Amino acid sequence: MTAAARPVRGRRASRPTGDDREHAILATAERLLGERALRDISIDDLAKGAGISRPTFYFYFRSKEAVLLALLDRVVQEADAAATVVPDSELVTDPPRFWREVISAFYRTFRDHRPVTLAAAEARCTNDEVRVLWSSVMAAWTDRAATAIESERARGAAPPGLPARDLAIALSTMNERSMHALLAGDEPALAESDVVTVLHTIWLNAIYQTTSPAPVV
Repeated sequence: MTAAARPVRGRRASRPTGDDREHAILATAERLLGERALRDISIDDLAKGAGISRPTFYFYFRSKEAVLLALLDRVVQEADAAATVVPDSELVTDPPRFWREVISAFYRTFRDHRPVTLAAAEARCTNDEVRVLWSSVMAAWTDRAATAIESERARGAAPPGLPARDLAIALSTMNERSMHALLAGDEPALAESDVVTVLHTIWLNAIYQTTSPAPVV
């Protein structure tokens, strides 16, 4: 389940002395996305918030959509890092805890960056780069889940069943939609206090056909 490092996309190469300005642009964008939609945010808004001029902005990003792409990639990397804190050995010693911690890590990260999460979800309908990035992210997470399911079946902890990749696709897509509905305030949606528990219970039943799989060492 170890995440592969990915370069941040959608931005121009940073100047060696420009890290603070770049971070300021990203921080400004995330703050403003919490107040209004990306379409209502201008380059001038981003430049002013970062304390730079409009021409200077273009040294770091080619557009406001590129800023969103960089923000999304940063959130994805944060989610990957949070999930990989959970040791792979825990899948063997305590499968329920492993899956719950992984699901929780992803949920907490995207909840903590709700404005970016929702802006990116909207942009996927119109921006090819955002759509391609998110598709690659979902494919990577699905592959990791499928590998873990196959591993659990190989060691006898999980029974055979649907193809592991098909199961991983369905479960990962369920997580994505359920978390988005909650963060977006859509109806119907799971309660925040229940979302991880409900998703976790479904994952365990789908993979192990029980919510209390015994460790098999």
